[in-house]
Amino acid sequence: MKVGFSERDITPRAGMERPGGYGKAFHDGNVHDPCKIRAVVFNDGNNRVALVGIDTLDVPRVLVQNARIGIEKACGIKPDAIMVGASHSHSAGPLSMVLPGQFDHASELVQRLAYEMSSCADPEYMKTVEKLLIEAVTEANDNLTDAKCGVGSGYEDKSAFNRRFIMKNGMACTHPGKCNPDIVKPAGPTDPEVGVIGAWDSEGKFLGCVVNFACHGTTSPGGTSADWIYYLEKTIRSVMGDQAIVVFLNGACGDITQVNNLSPYNIDFGERAARFVGTRVGAEAVKVLVSVEPGELIPVSSLTKILKIPRRKPSPARLQRAFDIINQDRSQVDSTDWTFAKEIILLDALIEKEPIVDVEVQAIQVGPAVFLANPSEFFCQYGLNLKAKSNFPFTFPVELANDCVGYIPTEDAMGEHGGGYETRLTSYSNLEVGAGDKIVNALIDLTKEMTPGAVPEPPKVDPSKVRWSYGNVPPEIS
Repeated sequence: MKVGFSERDITPRAGMERPGGYGKAFHDGNVHDPCKIRAVVFNDGNNRVALVGIDTLDVPRVLVQNARIGIEKACGIKPDAIMVGASHSHSAGPLSMVLPGQFDHASELVQRLAYEMSSCADPEYMKTVEKLLIEAVTEANDNLTDAKCGVGSGYEDKSAFNRRFIMKNGMACTHPGKCNPDIVKPAGPTDPEVGVIGAWDSEGKFLGCVVNFACHGTTSPGGTSADWIYYLEKTIRSVMGDQAIVVFLNGACGDITQVNNLSPYNIDFGERAARFVGTRVGAEAVKVLVSVEPGELIPVSSLTKILKIPRRKPSPARLQRAFDIINQDRSQVDSTDWTFAKEIILLDALIEKEPIVDVEVQAIQVGPAVFLANPSEFFCQYGLNLKAKSNFPFTFPVELANDCVGYIPTEDAMGEHGGGYETRLTSYSNLEVGAGDKIVNALIDLTKEMTPGAVPEPPKVDPSKVRWSYGNVPPEIS
């Protein structure tokens, strides 16, 4: 088995947009830590696969498709064997939300709402990231070296929480307010598993690892940042070596953040929060790395499938209300009402152009582990469903991979007693109810075409009746 790692710096410049909301925000030049592309290539002698983590809110499909073509041309790795997962940092560069030219077909009003009043991707930055993504994977391939790998998982349940709650009125609410007395219970689960694959060269030097954990990148430590993923990397490097590369792939965390709404303490944001989450997850990853048995994680393989999923469509009455709000003096309209009226109008324009969305699902196998990717902010329950149905010893869901199609809530969240922010209809988030189950079923179907490899084990001893002479005595009282 051979493994190679590489990384590239993609820290955005001052003045570039900072995505993470529905309006304009900009980087001010204060850099807390670098944003990166981190890549690993696994080669079992027959096949190669690449896993790429990128510090950004999400990654558009056109960028991934172009990068895959460039990677195949540069080093021969097949497009369906390349997975690009966004860390979902809200403090990173402008690859997301409104894409260049996305609304050129629409009216002048819609174009103004999209390009002047919404968060937009930067075409220059997109080209830079595409180039560096190709470079990172190509260099990781060039760095392939004989290696042994170990796989395992840890447990971290103090740093990520479901942000949705069932309230006394029977409805679900996102971030209802800390210690709100109307909270009845969380509306969904969390996933405390920290999935890890580590790699060591033939001389025992640690090369790097892949870490999978489900939590939004929303601690916002200040300035431009990879968010808590920076401290994940820092913690692992402090023990395993300061040149180690840490490829982070976010789990199913559409409804999971670092905010503990049941805690009375105001410690959920900023430097302290980023350090807390990243260090705890990183420490758990280190515990796994020092516990696994390095060996050959074979075979490696990959499969993809494109699902055709319709968008939810706003009613004519809803659309008319949205135009009525937008046509008012903005200063006289509630900001939330205005924002989501804008989003309904943009969604209507998207449906005109693309009523059905291509949704790529992807399975990449590394021996006994499988990474199951989809392009949404996937609710945590769906990730747990994947793990329960998978035939692999280690199943690591990856969200916001290879594209972004917004939130995919569970059907309960979209039902009579559902609700909350993630269920809002927007240009960002609009796939039909039931999309989540379609994705889960398609991914499980892919795993059924794969055969899990063996988990490496340490050498076993032969049973022996020879007792230790120092200890083979009765009690000596005198």
